[in-house]
Amino acid sequence: MKWALVNPSWSFDGSIYFGCRDPHLPLELGYTRALLEAAGHEAEIVDGQLEGLSTEGIRSRVEAARPDAVVVTTAPSYLFWRCPPPELRVPRETVAALRWAGVPIVVVGPHGSTTPGPTLRKLEADVAVMGECEEVIATLARTPRSEWGGVTGVAIREPDGRVRHNGGPQAADMSALPALRWSAETVQRHAHHHHRFDSPPEGPGAEMETSRGCPYHCTFCAKDNYRDKYRKRPLATTLAELDGLREHGARYFYFIDEIFLPDEALLRALVPRKIQFGVQTRIDLWSFELLDLLGEAGCRSIEAGVESISPEGRARWTSAASSPPNSSARSFSAPSAACPSCRPR
Repeated sequence: MKWALVNPSWSFDGSIYFGCRDPHLPLELGYTRALLEAAGHEAEIVDGQLEGLSTEGIRSRVEAARPDAVVVTTAPSYLFWRCPPPELRVPRETVAALRWAGVPIVVVGPHGSTTPGPTLRKLEADVAVMGECEEVIATLARTPRSEWGGVTGVAIREPDGRVRHNGGPQAADMSALPALRWSAETVQRHAHHHHRFDSPPEGPGAEMETSRGCPYHCTFCAKDNYRDKYRKRPLATTLAELDGLREHGARYFYFIDEIFLPDEALLRALVPRKIQFGVQTRIDLWSFELLDLLGEAGCRSIEAGVESISPEGRARWTSAASSPPNSSARSFSAPSAACPSCRPR
C-alpha cells in the first residue's frame, strides 16, 4: 500500500496563532513513515512548509506518488500539538486540493483528537486519528478499507455525514518507535534554531524528543487528549537518532518533550558529542549539580514555567529574596509540592 504523508504549506496570514511560524521537522510523519516502511508499505513525506511548496505543488507531488491513501496533519509539527493554529483554513485548502484522487484522506493532529466530528466535517476528510497517530496509521495500512471503522482510535465520516467514533485518543509505545532517519537534504533545509536566544543560528537545526507526556497536570496545558501519559524513549534510540542528524550537519537540537526531566545518563552521553540544544522543563525538578551538568551537556535554551506557587513556596521565595547578598541563597530550591494541579498524578 502506498501512503502520502502531507504537512501543509502553512500560511498564517490573518491568523491569531502565537506559536513559532518557522518550519520544523514533522516528527509524527517521520515516525509514521518508519512504521509503514517497516511493515512493507511505501510512504512519502510531502512537507509543503519545509520544501516551500504551494498547495498546487503539494498536489503535484502527491499526484506523482499515486498513493492509496493520504495523511494530512492539522498542526505544523508535534511541537505545536499543544498550541496549534486554532483555525483549519490551511488544512482545509490542502484536503480540498487532494480530493481529486478519490483515495481516503486521513487527518491527524490535535483538532481531530479533541473534536473529531467538527474536524472531519469542516475538512471534508474521511478519517480522523484520535491521539498519537503513528501506530494507528500502521494498523489502518494492514486493515482492509471496509474494516477501518473497527480500528481503535479513529473517527470515520459516514456517507450520510454522521461521524462514528471507535475508542478514544491513543498513546504510542515509545519503546517501539525507531530512531528517525532524515535525509541530508531535509536537514540542510532546516536552518531554524527553535528558541535559540544566545546567538544567531549557525548551521542546520533539528527537533527530536527523548520522551512524551508529562506526569504533572497543570490546568493551562492542553495535553489530556494526546501526548498525555509520560513515556521515555530508550537511550540508545535517542542517541542513534541524534547522531544521524549530526552526521547530516545538524548543529542545534530542540527537544520537544512536554517536560524534559533530569536524566543524568542522557546528559553525560551528550557531553562528549559537543552539541547545543534547548529544552522545556520545570525548574524545581533540577538540583544545582544537575543544572551544571545540563550546561556542560550543551543546553543553550530553557523554557521553564510554573502555574502558581503554594503559600509555602511563596514564603520560601520571599525568604530567599530578602537574604543578605552574601548569604547561602544557593542552597534554596523551589518547593517540591507546588500548586495542587501541578503535582504528579
